[in-house]
Amino acid sequence: MSNETKERILFTIVYAVDHPGEHAAKMREELMQEHIDHVDTIIDQLVIAGPMFADDNKTVVGSMLIYKTDNKKKARTNLEADPYYAAGVWNKISINTFRAALGDVVGGRAF
Repeated sequence: MSNETKERILFTIVYAVDHPGEHAAKMREELMQEHIDHVDTIIDQLVIAGPMFADDNKTVVGSMLIYKTDNKKKARTNLEADPYYAAGVWNKISINTFRAALGDVVGGRAF
């Protein structure tokens, strides 16, 4: 596999779990449009992003974003610019580099 191919399939995954309780849900609702506006400004930097749900498939419990970069600092900077971050919606945030090995994004099998 060439270096170009290896770089193309490296991503940064952000897994952000909301604070428990009503406050985070209220802040999500109040800041939804601002959050969407922010995501629109970085949409070309994302593979995919969206809310995560509890077992009822209705209650939002967090967010997942997959950035088209292996630069965790860049991903964190984008995340910290999100109104949800500034409002403290997320309780726990993990940011990890991820190498896509299988699936549509890498054309099937990448190893």
